[in-house]
Amino acid sequence: MDWYPLEQKCQVELSLALRGAQIRNAVLGELVPLLWLGRVDAAIAYLRAVPIESLKAGQSVERLVGYFERNRAYIPCYALRKELHLRNSSNRGEKANDLCVAGRQKHQGMSWSPTGSVALATVTTVHHNHAMVSWCHGVPTMPSPFNGWLKR
Repeated sequence: MDWYPLEQKCQVELSLALRGAQIRNAVLGELVPLLWLGRVDAAIAYLRAVPIESLKAGQSVERLVGYFERNRAYIPCYALRKELHLRNSSNRGEKANDLCVAGRQKHQGMSWSPTGSVALATVTTVHHNHAMVSWCHGVPTMPSPFNGWLKR
């Protein structure tokens, strides 16, 4: 999961649940470092310990807790990723998708089914990587987690 959308989700959900920007910012100040370190359990425990006086009437932090629990497997230790010089965003993948598929699908007024979209993405990516012959004949060009998957 990208860092930016996770941080934005926290801001939005806490704005809905907490009384005022001052309280929200204080909670964010404690919550964000926990998530940056990938400490989802500690973040959940912290949220559940927020005093009820800090919450708006009829609100709770359980929506955000549920979001963390559903996405726990996708929340890495962002600090470690940064230390290892790994990306904390998917902007390269999104740009590659834009170059391969989205321009054709979005700008020519076409309607695409999910199956057709995946098929176009697959063929366009294989062509872009100059691997059409090997892909069609099932000959791997290099070790890749996607070899075999693209043939399906």
